[in-house]
Amino acid sequence: MHASEGDRLRAIRLEALSDPAASIAFLETRADAERRAPGFWTDRAIGAALSDEAGQFVAELGSRWVATATVLLPEPGSLDYFGRARSGTRALLVAVYVAAGHRGEGLLEALVSAAADWSGARGRTEIALDVHVDNSRAQAAYRRLGFVPTGETSEGPNGTELEMVRAIAR
Repeated sequence: MHASEGDRLRAIRLEALSDPAASIAFLETRADAERRAPGFWTDRAIGAALSDEAGQFVAELGSRWVATATVLLPEPGSLDYFGRARSGTRALLVAVYVAAGHRGEGLLEALVSAAADWSGARGRTEIALDVHVDNSRAQAAYRRLGFVPTGETSEGPNGTELEMVRAIAR
């Protein structure tokens, strides 16, 4: 991703928030995202391109972005989006989306691998994510990529989320 791609970032986020599973997959609604000013998307693209605390990865086919994933590197002891204190060893995978017509093509694996590599290069040894307990399709996909449930759950705005984690290969 490049710092100048705020418009493309907004477009894929709105597409993701239109997915039938969006109500249990994301902590934001399409209406919320549509209300955000253009500067928000520019700032987010700049942060994703230049930050050492967050990275966003995209899969592009032709000129179209068809998949995306974001990884966050929270400071040790900081609170995450569910109010949990984070360790300094875990990266957080969030905002994962693969367009319906491109699922099963290996894009999720490529994005997770890129996010894990980026996180590992910054000293993280694990990558974690939260997935809604009713999102069996996503849970199965993450299991195929080596994620395992930690047994921890959190209550979010969409209901109960299951934490899953996998080691980052060194």
